[in-house]
Amino acid sequence: MPSTSLQSQHSPPLRIGWFTAACVLVSNIIGGGIFTTTGIMARDLGDPLLILYLWFMGALFAVGGAMIYGELGSRLPHAGGDYVYLREAYGPFVAFLSGWTSFTIGFGAAVAASAISFSSYAMRVVLIPDESGWIAKGLSLTLLWSTTLIHCRGIGAGGRLQLMLTTMKIVAIGGLILGGLAAVIGREQPLFIASTAQEPTLGATGIALVIVTYCYLGWNVAGYIASDIANPRKTLPGIMIGGTAFVAAIYLLLNIVYLSALSITELAQEPIVPVAEKAAEALWGARSGQLVAVILCLSIAGAVSAMTWAGPRVYWAMARDGMISPWLASVHPRTNVPARAIIFQSFWASLLILSGTFEQLLVYSGLVLSLFLALTLSTIFRLRRTSDVHSHPYRAPLYPFLPAALIIGAIALVISSVLERPIESLYGAATVLSGIPLYFYWTRSRTESLSKDLPTKPTLFG
Repeated sequence: MPSTSLQSQHSPPLRIGWFTAACVLVSNIIGGGIFTTTGIMARDLGDPLLILYLWFMGALFAVGGAMIYGELGSRLPHAGGDYVYLREAYGPFVAFLSGWTSFTIGFGAAVAASAISFSSYAMRVVLIPDESGWIAKGLSLTLLWSTTLIHCRGIGAGGRLQLMLTTMKIVAIGGLILGGLAAVIGREQPLFIASTAQEPTLGATGIALVIVTYCYLGWNVAGYIASDIANPRKTLPGIMIGGTAFVAAIYLLLNIVYLSALSITELAQEPIVPVAEKAAEALWGARSGQLVAVILCLSIAGAVSAMTWAGPRVYWAMARDGMISPWLASVHPRTNVPARAIIFQSFWASLLILSGTFEQLLVYSGLVLSLFLALTLSTIFRLRRTSDVHSHPYRAPLYPFLPAALIIGAIALVISSVLERPIESLYGAATVLSGIPLYFYWTRSRTESLSKDLPTKPTLFG
């Protein structure tokens, strides 16, 4: 049964505008990666211009992907995003595995990891001894369940939360960029200082590009909440492309600030991860690192809110199709949101926060997500053959070359991950394959349920 709008059972429907949807997308993409990964690239590459070039290449990949996803969302403007596109193109089996991956890795583990990161940065702002680690876990759970309860109150409450978090985040990041550029302009030393200690290798460059690409992932989130957006068939392409391009500009400008504030040698020195804090301290003094920690808290909180909104729409769509328990197909009669699915995802993320097992999931999450990204991008070929091209308001440019190039790029990321991390690749494959028994269990349960509901054929003596 195809997915329909969440609000279709109730009236009047409440929809968000394009700006709120764009805030969800921007917050979903901008997490903590842009504030940390450039240090790793500085250590492994030693060339500031190459680092900027890789971030620019990542931007092209992300905007191109947003163009393809914009057409997919325009063709199938239903809740569920990738799950819906794969279901229509390749059938329920592949779609189920995509939804299972979203639950275990794409959203579940990502929400848990983001909540843990939030607590670690929050405790840099407010210095509290926490030898046992339970205060940090408490902060993580508080963030998670606060956003969960707000999104359970309805699209209006969730939209206001997302608008507030995203606006505060962008204003803070904008201040960091403008202040950083103002501080470095006019200095006598060169804008970018390269290291002469090493030459970047092809393997190191490939891994760096993988890292950059992961930092851009998330442009598809608007497709997951399509049924919450006003006129999604027309607005989704602009939301995805415009929002992704906006994030790309922020990423490039932030890297210019990092690479101007510190030399490559300084960026590569331990600790290499807190790049934004090191750059701020170099520009404005030691206490400015706390300001960056506040920005990171806002950034991560916005990402947790966006994933708490988007992820449950996948499980709701799967339950509506009979792929998983019908208990998750319900929407709250007053708020018109899939509250059970929201709580379901947050409960799983809470278990990962408390157990710490999410760390292993995150190691190979990029491999699995890149695989399903390639599959989802390929659906445009099948969907264009099976539907009227001219009946949709948006068509991705440069077809079929653009989707083909993006698919090749995504597959290259998968191959690179397999070659560099074969053990983690096996774990990733095991996670996806573990969904197969669940698929056949729910398929059999649904078949048995339907057979019981069919009227009994009368016998000769009936």
